[in-house]
Amino acid sequence: MPRTDEAIFYQLYFQTPGVAEAELERDVRATIRRLAYSGSGNAPGRDSIAMVSRGGGFLDHTTDPDTLPPWLSAADIEFYAGEFGRTGFRGGLSWYRNIDRNWELLAPFAGAVVTVPALYVAGDRDLVVRFPGMEQLIANLSTFVPQLRADGHAARLRALDAAGAGTRGERRHARIPQGRLKDAVR
Repeated sequence: MPRTDEAIFYQLYFQTPGVAEAELERDVRATIRRLAYSGSGNAPGRDSIAMVSRGGGFLDHTTDPDTLPPWLSAADIEFYAGEFGRTGFRGGLSWYRNIDRNWELLAPFAGAVVTVPALYVAGDRDLVVRFPGMEQLIANLSTFVPQLRADGHAARLRALDAAGAGTRGERRHARIPQGRLKDAVR
């Protein structure tokens, strides 16, 4: 995972139990607003969110918006803040702390091919799609997903305009033109 003298990849920052929890749980409502907004297609200047400054925190490169975008309501924030306030962030962070074990458990499936028709949808501003190396990975997805389709044609990706990581929430009303989804997965 990437690291420099100045910063480490966010997944490395999440490794030490208690560190990320302390930061994220300091103000759960602000954390939820920052994460939802900063990972979205509405946020400006989102290129540096994957790297955490040494001695800094994950939220340092996020934005707490003055107003919520139309797809995100105060009720949404309250719901998630209530749940994470009750349970904490340890469960979600533990997924990152278990990455090596996940690789071990999934080893029998290395090189497996997805044989059913599939459609890969992401936001054109999704941070993960812009991580280093992802362009090559997406270009080669058909190696592992030979029936990958977009708009009814063999393609790399169906991108939703101005959407980030939360495509289901941000662009919940986005539609593939009628008949295209059915054609895409034939």
